[in-house]
Amino acid sequence: MLKAACFYVRMVDGFNRRLGKIIMWGVFVMAGILLWSSISKTFFNPSLWTLEVAQFAMVAYYILGGPYSIQLGSNVRMDLFYAEWSVKKKAWFDAFTVLLLLFYLGVLLYGALNSTAYSLGYFGKEPFVFYWDLITAFVTGGPEAASEKLGYIERSPTAWRPYLWPIKIVMIFGFFLMLLQCVAELLKDIARIKGVTI
Repeated sequence: MLKAACFYVRMVDGFNRRLGKIIMWGVFVMAGILLWSSISKTFFNPSLWTLEVAQFAMVAYYILGGPYSIQLGSNVRMDLFYAEWSVKKKAWFDAFTVLLLLFYLGVLLYGALNSTAYSLGYFGKEPFVFYWDLITAFVTGGPEAASEKLGYIERSPTAWRPYLWPIKIVMIFGFFLMLLQCVAELLKDIARIKGVTI
C-alpha cells in the first residue's frame, strides 16, 4: 500500500510541478496580450479579441496553476494557532481541510462538466450520458457521427463571438488535476500522522 501511495504522489506531484512551471510563464502571455491591446487602441483600430483572450489566458493561468499552488502550500492560511502546532497536529488538521477541499472541487468539477456539455449544445440534466454518447459516436462513427450529437455550440455574446467550450475544457482539466493533487496531499498528511515520509 505504501509503495502504491508513494508512486501516486510522485506521479501527480511530478506532473503538476512540470505543468505549474510552464503555466507560470502565462503572466507574460497575458502581459503581451494586454500590451498589444493598449498599442492597438492607441495607434490602430482596437482589436476585438484582446479582452476576451486576456480573460481566457487568466482563467487558464489560474486554474492550471492551482494544482502546483496546492502542492507548494501557497494557499492562504490563518497562522494564528497553526504555526505553533506540532507536525502531527498540523497533519490532522490539513487532512480534515483537504477532505473539505475535495468535496468543493468535486462540486466545481461537476459544474464544469455540466457547463461544458451545455456549451456543446446539450441542454439535458445528465451530462455524463451526453459525454458517453459523444465518445461512443466518435469511436464507432468518427468525427462526423460525433458532430451529429452536438447541438447549438455556445459562443460569447460579444462582437468577436469566440466559442466557449475550449476554455471550459481547460477548467475541467484544471479541476481534475486539483482533485488529484488534493488526494496526493491527503496521502502525505496520512503518512505524516503515521510518522512516515512520502
